[in-house]
Amino acid sequence: MDVERRYSDLSYEELRSEIAELKEKALKAEQLGMVNEYAVHERKIIMAKSYMMDPDQFKPNEIYQIDGDPAHTFFIEYMNGVFAWGYRMSQQGERVGNKEEALPISMLKEK
Repeated sequence: MDVERRYSDLSYEELRSEIAELKEKALKAEQLGMVNEYAVHERKIIMAKSYMMDPDQFKPNEIYQIDGDPAHTFFIEYMNGVFAWGYRMSQQGERVGNKEEALPISMLKEK
């Protein structure tokens, strides 16, 4: 992908193509044991997927499952673009930590 273009500027098709390319790079990095490079590609995939989703589907004051973190849920305080801002909650419904964090919406799924 052209380094100058942001995911927000890409079409749905361009994002799909970018994700396919990143998956290929991540697979190669994993096969070569390049853990850090693999993690970078995985994060880029998460971000690109977020730009393929509709942020209006995610509502403040709602709780969502976190993909890859079955021990916690995520309470959304507010939305900012493709990021949900809020905090993680334990399975008992208690807030985890005191810091607010932002998660790309592709990491969230209906509870």
